[in-house]
Amino acid sequence: MTLETLPMRPASSNTQPDFELPAGSCDAHFHVFEPGYPHVPNPLYTFPDATLEKYLALTGFLGISRMVLVQPTFYGTDNSLTLDVLRRCGSSCRAVVRVEEDVSDAELDRYDELGVRAIRLDLFARAELPTAEIIAYVRRMALRTAPRGWHLQFYTPGGVVRDLLPFLSDFDEPFVIDHMGYMKESDGLTAADADKLLAVLGDNGNCWIKLSGPYRIAKDKPLSSVQQLGAALVQTRPDRLLWGSDWPHLPDGQRDTGELLNLLAAWAPAAEDRKKILVDSADQLFFRH
Repeated sequence: MTLETLPMRPASSNTQPDFELPAGSCDAHFHVFEPGYPHVPNPLYTFPDATLEKYLALTGFLGISRMVLVQPTFYGTDNSLTLDVLRRCGSSCRAVVRVEEDVSDAELDRYDELGVRAIRLDLFARAELPTAEIIAYVRRMALRTAPRGWHLQFYTPGGVVRDLLPFLSDFDEPFVIDHMGYMKESDGLTAADADKLLAVLGDNGNCWIKLSGPYRIAKDKPLSSVQQLGAALVQTRPDRLLWGSDWPHLPDGQRDTGELLNLLAAWAPAAEDRKKILVDSADQLFFRH
């Protein structure tokens, strides 16, 4: 690996959870980076010192027993490391991959056997396309996930989420929207856009939203600025939410993961809602088989 390595925050320097995590709690969004695996040309960030060993130290510290590895943009559609992590972790881990459209059914079936349960759609890379073309792409990829009982995961700028909401309001395949819909005020997203997202979450039983990356939305504001959106999501459909750490918190790798986990106690003060978010949703989307 020729890239400079970015150090990560040690597990023990994180804050302990200030609520009791239910048994089977799942981090539904983390990444791993290890030397020796091919990455995309000119990646957007420095290679992080974010090995599986370091991540498992963190989950042990926080009391998380299950996890979902999400293929990062750093490795493009080469899922070699993701598959190796699945082999090393066994039944406690599932994964979300990125693939080319022409990936073979045999390859997807092999992924399924190892624990892959979703395809991640990088709509940042397609953000300049007309909405109709993005919708056509989503429909084509849904044809690959549906036969396997997988779902689609949307890694998507907030503006694209906004433009897709009319289509997603009655989309009849399961899908997950990353990072709270990326509802960033700095990108021009408004309270009205958030309300439309909440309406889709509330009305379409196939819609799931990931409570991850609140610092992406807050940007230069304190994390407390995301409280209203987080609480509104929980009030709308706690049974259609997942929590994800987004470890190792790129680009700087120095976020306190325990602090992020404790935001969940503010957004979802009822223990039964936190169980839906941390356990039940993961059961339904990732650990049914």
